[in-house]
Amino acid sequence: MNAKTQRLIADKSDNDNRRQAKFLYWQGWRVVRIAEVLEEKEPTIHSWKSRDKWDESKPIDRVEGAIESRMMQLIIKEDKDGRDFKEIDLLGRQIERLARVRRYELPGGHEGDLNPKVANRNARPKKKVLRNNYSDEQAQMLRDAFMDELFDYQKVWYYAGLEHRIRDILKSRQIGATYYFAREALLDAVETGRNQIFLSASRAQAHVFKQYIMNYAADVADLDLSGDPIVLPNGATLYFLGTNARTAQSYHGNLYFDEYFWTYKFQELRKVASGMAIHKKWRQTYFSTPSSLSHDAYPYWSGELFNKGRNKQDKVDVDISHSALKEGFKCADGQWRHIVTVEDAITQGCDLFDIDQLRMEYSDPEYLNLLMCEFVDDNASIFGLMMLQKCMVDSWEEWSDYKPFAPRPVGNQPVWVGYDPNGENEKGDNAGCVVVLPAAIPGGKHRIIERHQWRGLDFESQANQIEAITKRYNVVHVGIDTTGLGAAVYQLVRNFFPAVKQYQYTPELKVALVMKSYNIINKGRLEFDAGSTDIAQSFMAIRKTTTAAGMRMTFNAGRNSTTGHADLAWATMHALDKDPLDAGTNTTTKSFMEIH
Repeated sequence: MNAKTQRLIADKSDNDNRRQAKFLYWQGWRVVRIAEVLEEKEPTIHSWKSRDKWDESKPIDRVEGAIESRMMQLIIKEDKDGRDFKEIDLLGRQIERLARVRRYELPGGHEGDLNPKVANRNARPKKKVLRNNYSDEQAQMLRDAFMDELFDYQKVWYYAGLEHRIRDILKSRQIGATYYFAREALLDAVETGRNQIFLSASRAQAHVFKQYIMNYAADVADLDLSGDPIVLPNGATLYFLGTNARTAQSYHGNLYFDEYFWTYKFQELRKVASGMAIHKKWRQTYFSTPSSLSHDAYPYWSGELFNKGRNKQDKVDVDISHSALKEGFKCADGQWRHIVTVEDAITQGCDLFDIDQLRMEYSDPEYLNLLMCEFVDDNASIFGLMMLQKCMVDSWEEWSDYKPFAPRPVGNQPVWVGYDPNGENEKGDNAGCVVVLPAAIPGGKHRIIERHQWRGLDFESQANQIEAITKRYNVVHVGIDTTGLGAAVYQLVRNFFPAVKQYQYTPELKVALVMKSYNIINKGRLEFDAGSTDIAQSFMAIRKTTTAAGMRMTFNAGRNSTTGHADLAWATMHALDKDPLDAGTNTTTKSFMEIH
C-alpha cells in the first residue's frame, strides 16, 4: 500500500469507513483486504457493496466520487502548500469536464456540450455557401473539354456565334446539335454572365438541355449544378421553357430555339421569343430537323417572311439550297444559315453513323427528309402536319395526373399498349411501342404517355420490355402486328398477358386501322408531348396506295408492302383500336373516303 492510500485511510475524522471501502473496492481491492485495513467485519463490507450497488456504478460515477472525496480533503486542510493549491485547481477543471459530459448524455445533448469551441463556432453567423459556385480552374476545364470534343461542323457553329447575331440551322437527326448548344450556352454563361434561354415545343423537351448541361458540368469539372432555372454566382440564369414562353416576355438572354419546325403556331411564338433577345448583345439560334413545307416556320427559313409586306425594291433573294448553305452563309435578310446533312456530318468528323446501314433502314423519302434535310410535301400524307400539330401539347403543363418519374406514373388507371415489330426484310429496322392512356369519359382525349423504339433487341428482349410496361401500368389491352416477325414476340407476350390481341395484316385491316385513327385524330381526340416529333414524323410517313394488283386501296410508309416503316404510328393504331368509336363514325368515314 502506498503512502497516499495510507493517509486516506488513516484520516477517520473526515471520511467514514463506508465511503472509504467503496473507493478501495473501485481501485480493485478485495473485500477481505478492505475489511482488514478498515477494521470492519467482512460481512459488513459485503452488505455495503450490495446495498450501494458498487458493481453497477458507471465509470464516470466512480471518478466523480473519488474527485469529490479528494477535493474535500484538500479544502478542509488547514496548512496548504503550493502542491495542494495546484491539485485543487486540477480537480476543479476535471469536475467541469465531467459536468459537460453529463450535459452531453442528457436528451438533446450535442457536440458543443463537450467542446466549448464548437459551441462558440456554431454561435457565429455561418458564411453562406454560394449555389452552383465554380472556380477559375473548373471554368477552364469546361472550355478545354468543349473545344476538344467539337466536330468540324460544330466548330463552324461556334465561330458563327461569335460573329453573327442570328443563326438558323437546318440539320439531320442525331448529329449532336442539342448537346452542342447546351454546352456552348453553359460555357457562355460561365465566361460572360449572360442569361441563356432554351425554348422547345414542350418543357419536357426543353429539359433535355438541362440534363445535358448538368451531366456535362459534373463529368468534366465535377461541378454540381441545380435549380430550375439554374442561377450561377456571376448572375447568369439558364431558363428552360416550353410553350408557356408565350407569357414569359420578361425574360432576356441568348435564345436557343430547338426543333422549331415542329412547334405549333411558330410565328406567334417567334415574336415573343425574339423579343427576349432583341438587344444587340444577345444572339438568337434556331435549329431543327425539317418537317413540312406547309409548316408556318418554312417562310421564316426561306426568307419569304422577311419579304412579306416590303416594297419590291426592299425584298431580298435568299438561296436556301444545300450547295449555297453547306458551308454556312450570312444571307441578305441578316440571318446566318447553315445546312448539315448526315453525309456532311460524316465527312466533317462525326463517327456516329454507318451510312450504308442508314440507307438500308430508311426508304428514299425518309432518308431525304430525316437525314438529308429535305422538307416533306405532306399533301400526299394521310395525316398532315397541321392535323397532327393539334395533338401536340406541353405534357408537363397539361397532364397534371401523369407523373413520368413515379413507379406508377398514372396510378391504377387502365392503359392500352401497341407494338409494331421490326420490318420483315430489314434487320436493322426499329420496333415501335406506345403506351396510351385512354380518355376518362366517352369522346374524351386519349394520350400517348410513353413511346419506345427498340433497335437490335431480340424477340425475348422486346417481350421483356413489354412485360416491364405491364408491371408499371394497369394494362388492359396489348395489340401486336403478327404478320411477320412480330409473331415470335406475340407468343412470348401471351405467357404474361394472355389477352394480347394479334393483327394479321391485310389491306382491309390496314384501311380499318388507319380510318379509325384518322377519325380520332381528326376530331382532336389524341394528344402527345410536342417534343415527341418522332410520333408526328411516323404518322406523316403514311401514304395511301393500292395493292400490287391495283384492285384495292391500302396504306404503307414507303418501306415495304406489308407494314411500312412508320413503327410508332402503326403501334399507336394497334393501341387505339381498343377505342369504341362513337355514333358519328360513319359520317367521318365518308368524309375520309371522299377526301383521300
